Amino acid sequence: MGILGTRRRRLLAGVAGLGAVVATLPLWLGAGATGEGASRCETFAAQSAARAAAVSGSGAPVLVVGDSYSAGLGLDDLTASWPARLPGEVHVAGFSGSGFSPGASSCGARVAYDRRAPEALARLAADDPAGADDAVVVLEGGLNDVDQPSGEIAAGFERLLAGLEGHRVVVVGPPLAPERAAAVPRVDALLGELARAHGAAYVATSGLDLTYLPDRLHLTPEGHRVFGDHVAAALSAGQPAR
Repeated sequence: MGILGTRRRRLLAGVAGLGAVVATLPLWLGAGATGEGASRCETFAAQSAARAAAVSGSGAPVLVVGDSYSAGLGLDDLTASWPARLPGEVHVAGFSGSGFSPGASSCGARVAYDRRAPEALARLAADDPAGADDAVVVLEGGLNDVDQPSGEIAAGFERLLAGLEGHRVVVVGPPLAPERAAAVPRVDALLGELARAHGAAYVATSGLDLTYLPDRLHLTPEGHRVFGDHVAAALSAGQPAR
């Protein structure tokens, strides 16, 4: 196809992906997102769509499903969020505030990972059916699950993995963000156990020395670089990095 043909295909795919995401925004917001909450959820949805349209890299397809870290919340350039550091042709399905459990987000269960991951794979398949079948799926999160019951996190994880059968799955756990550090170890340990039980690689990030924005929760650009390079090393090695 050549370089120009490849760039054109990816540009069209990005536009198509953006249109597909925008078309699903009312469904993502759900009936529970009203008033001030709806405005916040609409902002998250628009950022999610913008990040989804920005495909980076080339090579084997990688699909990242995640939260605000993947979506790039707090960055001047959303496309500089940590998945941009990964090897391969990277597609991002990030939605701020979401998690493995349906109650993690105030925007409703519709944005939980088990609901969004199949939709993201379907969008990828529409552009490249063969590539979608071979895509590595990276699941990043946990910080928004810290106030959720372990049973709800586990149930959401089980539903999520059931929809990803046949894919290489890598789970990226939550860092010790100062704002939620005390609650992270439980979720970190639980996600690690669940990943291993399903034969998925687990990349712990709780040991990373990261820099945070003034909210003490979201990463600075340098924090994204360190986080992304850590995950990239794990993907390249084919095993979890700790």
